[in-house]
Amino acid sequence: MSTTFDDFSDGRPETPAQRADRNWNEILQELRVLQTGTQILTGFLLALAFQASFDDLSPTQRVFYLVLICLAALSAVVALAPVALHRTVFHLRVKPSLVRFGHNALRGALALVSLLLVGVVVFVFDVVVSLAAAVTAGVVLGLVILVLWIMVPVSVRRRGRQSNDG
Repeated sequence: MSTTFDDFSDGRPETPAQRADRNWNEILQELRVLQTGTQILTGFLLALAFQASFDDLSPTQRVFYLVLICLAALSAVVALAPVALHRTVFHLRVKPSLVRFGHNALRGALALVSLLLVGVVVFVFDVVVSLAAAVTAGVVLGLVILVLWIMVPVSVRRRGRQSNDG
């Protein structure tokens, strides 16, 4: 019986099924890390509403708080979507499609979490210091996320492609 290996030139002699299994496991590990952070942020946000000082928030701050709650819930739903899909298609031999969906859901969840992180920092700075400090902190954090989550990965990806082409 011969085994057909896929044509990816990354030095891994894998069948398409083995590659899909490995990629799915990598996505699950990334989702676990993302989900833990999201759960901690969500818990923090939910606890705020039950603090005595919550009554001191302005109407604008309350609306912003509710937007953050929605972002936290949405990021959790998007991050868990690949798991829900996996439960639905278990044993149907559609792992490559599941991996593609998981990859896209993880990217979407990262985008939502980046908005959530910036929003939480802006909210806390607004409540504790001032709106001007909040905007400054949000812009700085947004730029750090832009560099570390987008620019550095794009650069590494580009260099990796160039070295594989050469």
